[in-house]
Amino acid sequence: MSKIKPSKGAPYARIMGVGGYRPTRVVPNEVILETIDSSDEWIRSRSGIATRHWANDEETVAAMSIEASGKAIADAGISADRIGAVVVSTVSHFAQTPAIATEIADKLGTDKAAAFDISAGCAGFGYGLTLAKGMIVEGSAEYVLVIGVERLSDLTDLEDRATAFLFGDGAGAVVVGPSKEPAIGPTVWGSEGDKAGTIKQTVSWDKFRIGDVSQLPLDSQGNVKFPAITQEGQAVFRWAVFEMAKVAQQALDAAGIAPEDLDVFIPHQANMRIIDSMVKTLKLPENVTVARDVETTGNTSAASIPLAMERLLATGQAKSGDTALVIGFGAGLVYAATVVTLP
Repeated sequence: MSKIKPSKGAPYARIMGVGGYRPTRVVPNEVILETIDSSDEWIRSRSGIATRHWANDEETVAAMSIEASGKAIADAGISADRIGAVVVSTVSHFAQTPAIATEIADKLGTDKAAAFDISAGCAGFGYGLTLAKGMIVEGSAEYVLVIGVERLSDLTDLEDRATAFLFGDGAGAVVVGPSKEPAIGPTVWGSEGDKAGTIKQTVSWDKFRIGDVSQLPLDSQGNVKFPAITQEGQAVFRWAVFEMAKVAQQALDAAGIAPEDLDVFIPHQANMRIIDSMVKTLKLPENVTVARDVETTGNTSAASIPLAMERLLATGQAKSGDTALVIGFGAGLVYAATVVTLP
């Protein structure tokens, strides 16, 4: 017979508050066209993106996270010292260690909260949300701060016609806390590592340590390029449209929600064509509000879902208590989908 005392947490968990931060610099397609042979019409037709935000030197991963988190904590109506854990999803914090979550937790004024980073690309917010729910139900934290943050402008090859226009910067955060009723549904998540090469970093960091220039990509001027994100666009598009629509339906089924019972759909803001195709495949009713934040924010990877959620609520397109389907998918290839009640 086990001598271990069983853990005791809340019966359920819910999102209590949301916050976002977009860098002050707005970058239109015309700026992207300075380095690639394309057109505004082509970029819009392929991605739906008209503008994106790029961070300045002061808008670091930590700084953007702190801004978004402060708003989320205020929206949740709690003080920072009640946060028991900080989970940060990012691929653009360039220090291998320590985790940027520890700096964020300290500067926010938490009381020695557990803090760690995760790397799950564009599905990172869904992964973090699932971990937060588990911590609250298990009892290891009463409130958990989940942050998705990226400075993808640092990982963008401005000469790559296939990706130069896609990425933006920003941070989104939510506070997850206890609930007396289900408000975060079961997560349908997974990975397909056999497709890992379809979205990847152009060159690994260890190639720079070796110092062999022949191993490194060069720009049009013959200079060594910093590592960037590259992808096989058509393969990713087909996977996202056909496979992720199935995952989204599985999440609805797991939560016992029919498409007609849904109020809001917040997919990862990767591409407008992917979003529209998923809406069609899922046969969502016209009254379902669909997040299309990608038009003015671009693809911000782990930050895209909380940023889109925050904007929908702030603009009145969605309201507190709405039932929303969220799904993230990307590099790995990894994915995570769940149904939530909006804060």
